[in-house]
Formats: sequence, structure tokens, C-alpha cells
Amino acid sequence: MAGHRFDVAWTFSLVALFFLRAHCFYLPGVAPEDFKKGDPLLVKVNKLTSTKTQLPYSYYSLPFCQPEHIVDSAENLGEVLRGDRIENSPYVFKMREPQMCNIVCRKILDKKAAKAFKEKINDEYRVNMILDNLPLVVPIRRPDQENAVVYQYGYHVGLRGQYAGSKEEKHFIHNHLTFTVKYHKDPLSGSARIVGFEVKPFSVKHEYEGEWNEKIRLTTCDPHAKRAVTSSESPQEVEEKKEIIFTYDVEFQESDIKWASRWDTYLLMADDQIHWFSIVNSLMIVLFLSGMVAMIMLRTLYRDISKYNQLETQEEAQEETGWKLLHGDVFRPPANSDLLCVYVGTGVQFFGMILVMMIFALLGFLSPSNRGGLMTAMLLLWVFMGLFAGYSSARLYKLFKGTEWKKITLKTAFMFPATVFAIFFVLNALIWGQKSSGAVPFGTMFALVLLWFGISVPLVFVGSYFGFKKPATEDPVKTNKIPRQIPEQAWYMNPAFSILIGGILPFGAVFIELFFILTSIWLHQFYYIFGFLFIVFVILIITCAEITVVLCYFQLCNEDYLWWWRSYLTSGSSAFYLFLYAAFYFFTKLEITKAVSGVLYFGYMLIISYSFFVLTGTIGFYACFWFTRLIYSSVKID
Repeated sequence: MAGHRFDVAWTFSLVALFFLRAHCFYLPGVAPEDFKKGDPLLVKVNKLTSTKTQLPYSYYSLPFCQPEHIVDSAENLGEVLRGDRIENSPYVFKMREPQMCNIVCRKILDKKAAKAFKEKINDEYRVNMILDNLPLVVPIRRPDQENAVVYQYGYHVGLRGQYAGSKEEKHFIHNHLTFTVKYHKDPLSGSARIVGFEVKPFSVKHEYEGEWNEKIRLTTCDPHAKRAVTSSESPQEVEEKKEIIFTYDVEFQESDIKWASRWDTYLLMADDQIHWFSIVNSLMIVLFLSGMVAMIMLRTLYRDISKYNQLETQEEAQEETGWKLLHGDVFRPPANSDLLCVYVGTGVQFFGMILVMMIFALLGFLSPSNRGGLMTAMLLLWVFMGLFAGYSSARLYKLFKGTEWKKITLKTAFMFPATVFAIFFVLNALIWGQKSSGAVPFGTMFALVLLWFGISVPLVFVGSYFGFKKPATEDPVKTNKIPRQIPEQAWYMNPAFSILIGGILPFGAVFIELFFILTSIWLHQFYYIFGFLFIVFVILIITCAEITVVLCYFQLCNEDYLWWWRSYLTSGSSAFYLFLYAAFYFFTKLEITKAVSGVLYFGYMLIISYSFFVLTGTIGFYACFWFTRLIYSSVKID
């Protein structure tokens, strides 16, 4: 007994120690690095990005200054799919050693180089860099608030403008960069950790005396004369045969921000008050509606069941109308039952993927410092959730008295992924045609196919085998051999009308959060409010279930027993509103002008909407499935 108490005490001590020392636990690849004075700091360059084209390009696709050897950093699957191309750069700093007017290189532009720079300036491309796993940001003061600063990811390649007294528009390049590295110093060891990486870009037409050589002193930017670049008054024009000298300054600032909190600045939303208020408002409306729906359903159902169970004679039962009369047809297998099994299985796969991913995100495993982590996690979870897809589709198929389980398994394993892969392949070919770094390389494409065929398909078969092996779920009532005739329905019970009405409430539960998600995807901002996203996901599940159950109940009361597909399509129709909202967002918030970029946007939003349809449809189906079984097992059938 004493030994048992000791074990409990020891376990408790370990748990307590873990929580007390939790601040020392870091995820792989995101542990802090300490730098002493004079240690080299390696700046890496990432892709060039534009919100106008949505086509990323590698940094060295433009004729910028290059190091002696360009070295690619190892990228995970998610980074490659995002179009990240992380490489070394000619910018090398020394910790806490400021530098001024460092010359990187001198370029004389040919026709091709000048054209490339002008195109990227016209499309408002930004240069992205990384130092100690932190992205480079440009601090911009907000005019509406005092001392308020917002951060723009990356600096623009250049800008367009006119000389005073001239109407001709010229292109100017940002060729001088003033970097600020913020660090938090440990008073005991004297070492420091990097907590911020900022830049102010300038366009400067550098001048010098005499012939050009590597050690020449510039008259426009001279550390000896302490002449620093502070404005773009005489900017550097981009034209053929023009000389461009690339320079940079580095200054170091001590900061009170600790390493563990260094991402907080990046993740603060510009309109956080609007965001919080909108979400809370949305949740309150949805919760109120859900409460109303639940109350009506419980009261009405209780009255119905009590009334049906009190009927004493056969004559009274025949005079009665409503959902009880459908007991001999309500569990009759629907048309295209195979397809329904496939879609339900795929929806379960999606639900499992999103649920597990949300839990990982809430626990902090999908940190923004782990670039591509979210995409990689989604792909791997999708693959492993194939087990549940196979199981649920096989269970439903057996309920419909199906016998060819291998056929249904193949359809479950291939139908949805093949559709998405076909759209993705066409979009990838378009990106490839634009020579963008966003195009997925052949090797990665092969790895995706290998994940699909090598892991997902076998797991779907394993799940199906076990699902089909189990005895079929028994219906609470027997099905008649001859189908009952469905009476003529009122206009508001028309399938198309009720399905479209049913999708409004689930969409209403997510559309405000959807705005922030679309902004993070298409305007290249970080999204990290997974706590709220999880709450919205739970609300989505509740609303999908309740709206489907209510409309299913009305349908059965009107003596229409074809509820299987309608329950799936009722909540699934919210995907139609999602796609409409995506179109509205495209025309009101984005400045995409290229046809290829527009096709990419709508192609990817089609994939997202299709996935949302499968997810919400499955939630609605299972809610209605549970509801019909519950009510028909509650009444006495003679």
C-alpha cells in the first residue's frame, strides 16, 4: 500500500514538474538560439509575393545581388506547396555590431533585367527575408491612432512615381535597406536572442568620384563622414544601361520583449476590436437561434410521441397524419445509395482531419514559426483519416444491404481525392506556365501521389474491411415492400427551396471568421486565433445538425420520406453561399487583374467550397440519421 502511495506521489510530482517547467519545452526546429557579440547572423531570402497576382517567384528570379554560391534551405512539404523558396543571401550581419553603408554589389541593367524589375514593381511584389526564423517586416505608422504601428510583411521591390514638373511615370527600385535587429539580452550570460527583424527601404541614386572599384567610397552614403540615407529624395530609376548600387545599414536595438513573446507583435491584428466584437456577436445570434430551435423541437416532438402512443384503435391510427405514417418507408434505401456512402465516408475523413488539427493548433503545435506546418499536418491527417472514411462508408453500405464492399471502398478512396487532384493539376500547370515558384515540382507531386496510393488507399481498405465485417445496424422499424406514394408538397417544401434555405444558417455561423481566413490566405497575413476558430467550428456543427433536423422533421410531417440525400444537401448547401461570398470577396477586397491569377483564386476556392460541402453535408446527414432512428424507435408500431 505504501509503495502504491509512493507511485502516485511520484507521478503527481512528475506532472507538476512538467507544468512548472513547461516554459523550457520547445518544439523541434523552433528552439531559441543564443548569440554572443560578433557572432555571424545569416539572413535568408524567401519568395517574392504579390497580392495582385498571387504568383510567388524565387528571390533570384530578379537580378538582385547574389552570394558566391546559392544554397537552398531544406523545405518541408507544406513550404513547397506554399511556394516558399528559402535561400542564402549576400547580407551577413554580426551580432550587436552596427554597420553603415555596406555595398553589396553594383549592377548595370540590360533590357531583360530592366523589364523584369519594372514588371515586378507594377505588380507590387514584395521581397521576403528571414533572420533567426523571423520574417522581415516594414513598420508603418497608422495615421488614425497615435503611436500605433502596423507591420507589413516584406518590403516592396520598388515604386512608381513622377519627377517634379513631369507627367511621365517612372519606375524606382529600393536599393538601400536600413535593417533593425531587435534583441533581448540575458544579464547573466551576456548572450542575446533575436526578437525582431525590421527594415526601412529607400530608393537612392548613389554617386561616387572617379572610376568604380570594390573599395570606393560613396558620396551619397558614407560611414566615415557619418552621412546616412534617411530619405528617397534622389531616387534610383530603373532603365536599361542604368547603374544600380545596392547598399544596406544594420542597427541593433535592445528590447524588453522576451524570446517566447517575439511572435506576439507579428500576430496582433490591425482590427482586433472589430474582429472580437463581430465574432462574439455572430456567436450570440447563432446560440440564440440554436436555443430557439432546440426548444421548439423538444416540445413538439414530445407532444407528437405522447399523442401517437395514446392512440388505441386501428381506425384512430388510420385517421392520423404525420411522420408516424412513414414508418414502413422512412428507412428505404435512397437512389444512388453508393454515392451517398462515398460522400459520407469522405465527410467523416474531413471531420476527423479538422478536429485533430484544431486540437494540435490549440495546444500550440502549429506555431507560425514552423512554416508550412499547418499544410503538412493537414495532408498527413487527411491520409491517416482514410481509415475512418472506409469504416463509415462500409457501415452505411451494409445498412443499405450492399454486398460489393470492395467497389464502394475503391470509390471512397478515389472519388474526392481524384477530383481535387485533377483541379490542382490544372492549376499547377497554369502556375508552371507563369514560371512561378508556386508550381509544385514533379518530385513533390510524386510524393503526394505516393501518400495517396501508398498510405491513404490501403487504410481506406482496412477501415472498410472492419466496417463491413461488423453486423449491419438494425432499423428500428421494418420497411414495406411496396413504396408509399408521396402526396403533393407545398411550394415551401420544394426540395431545391428547402435545401437552399437550410444552408443559410451554417454559413451565417462562419462567414465573419471566413473573412479573416480569406484575408490570411490571399493578403498574406498570419492567422493564429485557433481558439476562436475552434468555437466557431463547434457552433458550425451545432447549427448544421439543428437546421437539418428541423427541416427533416417538417419533411416527414408532410409525409415525404426521401430524407437521405436531402439531409446531406440541406447543410451542404452552405458551401454554395461560401463560394458566392468568395466571389464577393474577390471583387471587393482583392486587386487581382491577371486572368491566370483570377483562375487560380476561383480554382482554389472551388476546392475549399467542395471540401466544405462534404464536411457540412456529412454533419447534417448524421444528425438526421440519429434523429429519425430516435423518433421511430420511440413510438409503438402495431
